[in-house]
Amino acid sequence: MAELYPILRGSALAPGGAEEVGNKAWNLMRMARAGLPVPPAFVLPTAWCGRADAAAKLPPALAQGVKLLEGATGRTFGGSRRPLLVSVRSGAAVSMPGMMETVLDVGLNADTVEALIRGTGNPRLAWDSYRRLVQGYAEVGAGFQTAPFDALVAAAVATAHAESERELDHRDLRTLTHAMLASYTDLAGEDFPADPSVQLLAATEAVLRSWNAEKAVDYRRLNRIDDAAGTAVTVQTMVFGNAGGASGAGVGFTRNPATGAREFYFDFQFDGQGEDVVGGRRNLTDHDRLRRTLPAIWTRLNETCRTLETLFGDAQDFEFTVQSGELFLLQTRRAKRTDWAALAIAADMVAEGVLTPKAALTQIAGIDLGSVVRTSFAPPVPPTLAIALVASLGVASGAIALDTAAVVRLAAAGVPTILVRRDTVTSDIVGMAQAVGILTGSGGRTSHAAVVARQLGKVCLVACPRLEIDLERRQCRIGDTLLDEGDMLALDGNTGAVHAGKLAVVQERPDAALAIIAGWRSADA
Repeated sequence: MAELYPILRGSALAPGGAEEVGNKAWNLMRMARAGLPVPPAFVLPTAWCGRADAAAKLPPALAQGVKLLEGATGRTFGGSRRPLLVSVRSGAAVSMPGMMETVLDVGLNADTVEALIRGTGNPRLAWDSYRRLVQGYAEVGAGFQTAPFDALVAAAVATAHAESERELDHRDLRTLTHAMLASYTDLAGEDFPADPSVQLLAATEAVLRSWNAEKAVDYRRLNRIDDAAGTAVTVQTMVFGNAGGASGAGVGFTRNPATGAREFYFDFQFDGQGEDVVGGRRNLTDHDRLRRTLPAIWTRLNETCRTLETLFGDAQDFEFTVQSGELFLLQTRRAKRTDWAALAIAADMVAEGVLTPKAALTQIAGIDLGSVVRTSFAPPVPPTLAIALVASLGVASGAIALDTAAVVRLAAAGVPTILVRRDTVTSDIVGMAQAVGILTGSGGRTSHAAVVARQLGKVCLVACPRLEIDLERRQCRIGDTLLDEGDMLALDGNTGAVHAGKLAVVQERPDAALAIIAGWRSADA
């Protein structure tokens, strides 16, 4: 087994496949070899996770990987003219969306931020990336709480009389970055590391440690994933969705993961990086704008959907960045989907010639066909409190629970619950697993939390307008209606409607897809 593997166009695949280099890197290797636009990268295999000599062996291995990237990009890590910046990402053999850590923009310091400005002519990009590095490194590499840095962002936005940090100019962002650097020094008792090699080593060690984070352990337990498998670490050349203009970050599904319909299902944020999309802290509103303002990219993305399905033989969930009108693919994986969608996708892919009936039967082998239903509320339906964005289909009624602890307490008493949060993050995995539905005030359909909710088969509505939560009083307000924790709430994952009370449910079966599947089995008998 090699100490590391390059992920470059024309590079050899790792002989041990995803088990050796993790699902993320394995799929990146396959995309790069297929000629898809993958930024140069290298991967440290899963064997590094828990390796006894990692502390001594990591620095030379990372230095070797950096030389590969420098040769592929013509940039220099820590360079004063054309600086190389990288992301450091986790990736187990079995995809665990959002359960482990990522650090972006590694390599920035007082010198390289000026070099990036000179090289791009874009001071806003440079300072926005630097402040993202400081906050991401503080949270992931040093283990500090996010609250002090979030407070600095909020203060900068208020001082600039802006609606969000997206409206801050380069001067505001420079001031914010210096404030974050000072906060880091106060919290750590030492200055933020200026040496890019120190940043890279610490970020890599943090990603490896995140394999044993509580949320990752909980996720593996729920999904029966071996604790000994470990995570790989992928170090990838940065591309910048936060470059302004025709730039942005997105997550797309090649088919609708809730219904199975053959349509590009995506979230996109202009002038943002990937964590803005998947983190669940933001409302994402740039879908129509992407179609209108970047029609060539829109066409390319739809073509990419078909290319990925042909290459991998299944519906995919992929992360992408558009930098100054150029598309890059940062990862792809098998799309997590509802059982209803799984049957529809299998039937359609056989009809399209992407799958054979035998392969399709293998893909749906773990689904209990007798239990697949789509639910809706029986009329009459009471007035709607709000219309949210649908992330996972179905309907559910339950008692309001405002955090995971409340879900666990009520579930232990036999009470079905709706987890109501401002932004549901993946650390809520235990509450999500025990609740019957999830409602959030922010986030998008492709955030990590939404992906996990679909995998768990939970009704999930996100970006609920006018949802306010008061944890001190254990209350929430939706529009003009004030509700206490424990009050009943109903979520309609077909329409996005939120209702007060407990509603009766009717069920529908996927009869057309079941008939097709029965035909495959008869022909195979």
